[in-house]
Amino acid sequence: MKAILNHLFEHKTLTKEQANQVLLGIGRGEYNTAQIASFLTVYMMRSIRIEEMEGFRDAMLELCLPIDLSAYDPMDLCGTGGDGKDTFNISTLSAFVVAGAGQRVAKHGNHGVSSLCGSSTVMEYLGYQFTNDIGELERRIETAGICFLHAPLFHPAMKNVAPIRRDLGVKTFFNVLGPMINPTKPRKQLVGVFNLELARLYAYLYQQTDTRFSVIHALDGYDEISLTGPFKVISNRTEEMLNPAHLGLDTLSAESLSGGETVEESARIFMSVLKNEATPAQKQAVLANSAMALLVSDRVATREEAVALAKESIESGRALECFTKLVA
Repeated sequence: MKAILNHLFEHKTLTKEQANQVLLGIGRGEYNTAQIASFLTVYMMRSIRIEEMEGFRDAMLELCLPIDLSAYDPMDLCGTGGDGKDTFNISTLSAFVVAGAGQRVAKHGNHGVSSLCGSSTVMEYLGYQFTNDIGELERRIETAGICFLHAPLFHPAMKNVAPIRRDLGVKTFFNVLGPMINPTKPRKQLVGVFNLELARLYAYLYQQTDTRFSVIHALDGYDEISLTGPFKVISNRTEEMLNPAHLGLDTLSAESLSGGETVEESARIFMSVLKNEATPAQKQAVLANSAMALLVSDRVATREEAVALAKESIESGRALECFTKLVA
């Protein structure tokens, strides 16, 4: 690690192979906490390169506990986090809306590192029991249309990194990797990222695979469609700059997307959306992200149809039913 750190401190980048080997070493416990913290800090001070990201991704997938759910053709909706916006759990809610619309979902998530309430935090608070048992996950995706994959259970090698990330309390390149290392390797994916440079990186790497994807980024810094202004969408079919009106939705204020001051408040917002009792702004933010995911799933052909299907999933109670079955 000393040689790698000196290499990086000279403003040099890593090859794909170097990045791969370093992360494998971290996962195997070959380095001390100071070395790992120094390594993470480099990537807080400069952008990650394509070769580095590819190497890190491959190492994480090599170290993970793989789960084969391909028979269910699942998709994932996952943001990188790290945008510092402290919104309510929009992508997790959208996962239930998408499941309610008939597209099975394998949602990859974790506790918040740079935010109060990550997807795992709210799910655990609301009674979900984390598991990595393949039979149980198959039963859940079969009956509820969705299963939830708590990242630490599938990436046990990262136990060396978790306390360092918690102590740092800021986004690291593990935030960047999160959506790419779903252990089910879904072939359909909606990914939210916190800057435009990262959106292009993700799109480039996904284009080298057979994944149907859309990478989304709100230009005012959100790792999801916030409806607070224009947003970029890059998919394997097109690249577009859209605004809320393109989805037939309103432009929202940042305040209307607040996730609250406590986990309890975040959970209350979460359930109010599923019960169709949320504010218009909260509902529309979820509709926007759900609609974009449904376009990726290829269940609809137009944005209008996608928004209508997402709306029906909430208003018919099917999204709530998926949640209820999952936590039962």
